[in-house]
Amino acid sequence: MIGTVFRSTDVAVEDRFDYWRELMSRTIAPSEMSSDHAADYWAEQRLLELGPVTVWPVSFLPTRYRRSTKLIRQSDPEQYHLSVMLGGRLGLDHVGRTSTYGPRDLWVSDSSRPYDVRPPDDGSCHLITGVGVEVPKVLLPVSPDRVRELLGRRLSGREGAGALLTDFLIGLSQQAGSLQPSDAPRLGTILLDLLSVWFAQPLEAEAALAPETRQRALTLRIREFIRQNLHDPGLTPPAIAAAHHISVSYLHRLFQEQTQGETVAAWIRGQRLEGARRDLADPALRATPIHVIAARWGLPRASDLSRAFRSAYGVSPREYRLQALAVAE
Repeated sequence: MIGTVFRSTDVAVEDRFDYWRELMSRTIAPSEMSSDHAADYWAEQRLLELGPVTVWPVSFLPTRYRRSTKLIRQSDPEQYHLSVMLGGRLGLDHVGRTSTYGPRDLWVSDSSRPYDVRPPDDGSCHLITGVGVEVPKVLLPVSPDRVRELLGRRLSGREGAGALLTDFLIGLSQQAGSLQPSDAPRLGTILLDLLSVWFAQPLEAEAALAPETRQRALTLRIREFIRQNLHDPGLTPPAIAAAHHISVSYLHRLFQEQTQGETVAAWIRGQRLEGARRDLADPALRATPIHVIAARWGLPRASDLSRAFRSAYGVSPREYRLQALAVAE
């Protein structure tokens, strides 16, 4: 497991909001905090330190966060803050812009400039859920003048690099319990690459990114495309290359450089086999014929699954299912 977890229920009721205020002041740039629910506050946070980047999946009751010029003079970590909204709504006043954010919206704020994050004015107690990211300004290869164009804007986490970044952060939150501390630095490197590409795209500043960063980000986009299309028997290197407007030879070279020499076809096969293995071990799918599971993972013939499965795992799909379900009972 990576990260530390805070749950307000572990603290006495009368101390919960004060504790949360202290915790948030250590997590992000200090701000003035207030909440209509302070008397019986509820919040949860997981704090993931991925090298120089901090990620914090969070859920909390509606709260206001105001960072003033006075607080900036007292303390400024010189960071950009990224928020990915997953549930509820928040408003943001920052650098003269006012926007309201809902699920899969993103925003960026600058710790060196005042901001006001506000819950809805309806007095609701609906939970706010999302993922926060703190990244030192010096680590992004985009000039502060260009980044200012993004501050306080409502940006989409539904398409393009925004969707890839959002899905990565959601997956990181969901898998934190099974990740190891040794994974943290590598995950931080991947996240910095994704952030660099995401910052650059809306500013049309990809030329400022290092070639290695562009290549790693492109490989991540290709992997995500493959995962979403594993059901398609026509998922071949030429089809993948065409979907990303690159040559087949460049696609193969990317994979060799970014996946320790693993070929595109081998990676697709491994993903399909792992998906089929999970389905075969799922008690809820015990009545699903093996040929149906094979087709679900882009292998229209059960014999194709059987040969590849035995080669990878040493047993047939039927034998594996019997063993896995017997253990589950």
